Amino acid sequence: MRHILSLCFLVITLSMLALSAAASHHQSAGDNPHSSAAWQIEAYASAAPAFIGNFATIIGGDGSTLREGTNGWTCQSGNPRPYPENGWPDAHTAMPICHDDEGMKWMAAYMQGKKPELTRDSYMWMLHGDVGEDNLVPGVMDKEDSTPGEWIESGPHLMLMPKDPASLKNFSTDFTVGAPYVMFPDTDYVHLMIPMPGYYQYQPESAPKAP
Repeated sequence: MRHILSLCFLVITLSMLALSAAASHHQSAGDNPHSSAAWQIEAYASAAPAFIGNFATIIGGDGSTLREGTNGWTCQSGNPRPYPENGWPDAHTAMPICHDDEGMKWMAAYMQGKKPELTRDSYMWMLHGDVGEDNLVPGVMDKEDSTPGEWIESGPHLMLMPKDPASLKNFSTDFTVGAPYVMFPDTDYVHLMIPMPGYYQYQPESAPKAP
């Protein structure tokens, strides 16, 4: 119960930060080419609240370090598709993600198809959301191949990557009620999705319905 109450408090207190960070990116990205360091730094750093993103290391689409950080966090594109020659068309498509060193372990394990080995829970920010995936099956990136009714294109959210996957066993996989929910249940990559304001902007048909 204490864990659930803490998550509820986290969602409430961070919601406005999510809106502020996303709005800041749209106001200041300017006309820089999307393959440029300037655009990528702005787009990727704004995947987290400014007090994290402004001081994070930024990794470019080609894997190079665009900016050295000072706070132990890293922001980079989370889109596993090939990096376009002219850069991602927008921040949402880039799927930028910000994580600490423990989160980097989770990311590396996921990309390599290995079991994450964490020393503690980790949080990851994705305030620009993602372009969609199967909520139940890792690695399904095309809606046509997804489990019927389980495709979700997310807006702003925070993710909890647990050291102990069993700690999430009592959470639902239902992403249509607005509450934190589990993605990739019963796999090594199970994690908790915590929706922020604007979460359903890309898939409004999945938003909670009025009684």
